Amino acid sequence: MPVEEYAYILDYLPQGVPSAGFGKKEPVCYAIGEMEFKLFELVAKSNAVVSIGERTFIGKDSETQKRDIIDHVKRRITYNDLTSNAISELEFVVTDIVKNDQTRFIDFINKAEAISMRKHSLEELPGLGKKSLNIILDERKKGSFKDFDDLAARTGIKAPEKLVVARILLEIEDPDRKHYLFISR
Repeated sequence: MPVEEYAYILDYLPQGVPSAGFGKKEPVCYAIGEMEFKLFELVAKSNAVVSIGERTFIGKDSETQKRDIIDHVKRRITYNDLTSNAISELEFVVTDIVKNDQTRFIDFINKAEAISMRKHSLEELPGLGKKSLNIILDERKKGSFKDFDDLAARTGIKAPEKLVVARILLEIEDPDRKHYLFISR
């Protein structure tokens, strides 16, 4: 099972979680992993400068000392555990992740297959109907898409990365989905 190596900061609470009681308050970050989109509560180092939207190392660092901002991963959390600030940052951060790793998501579009006789996995992308699906499948036969710009130019779909981002957000928000395309559960 792969482990998240990097995460993006969604919110930072330098005084800790308000509901934590009267015990020792530790600086807390809410973050999303860049590979499996797992949500985390992280404990920041006391002297760290933390920026919202920043990519930071959270993996194991026995000898490399890569962890310059995060002391340790406190726990995995769900969408409902996020602060309102973290929720408002989520779409921006997921968009950054998708745009920064276009190859991964274009690869999904190039290789996606049917889920059943009546439904294709690409139809799970919000806003993508049968007509757009057929255009994508026809264009795929002519050659793989190189990036989102190539996909948009060849299919007429404006901002195709937004379809991927919308699907990732749906999967994060709803833990009871029937199919997961991008999130590991």
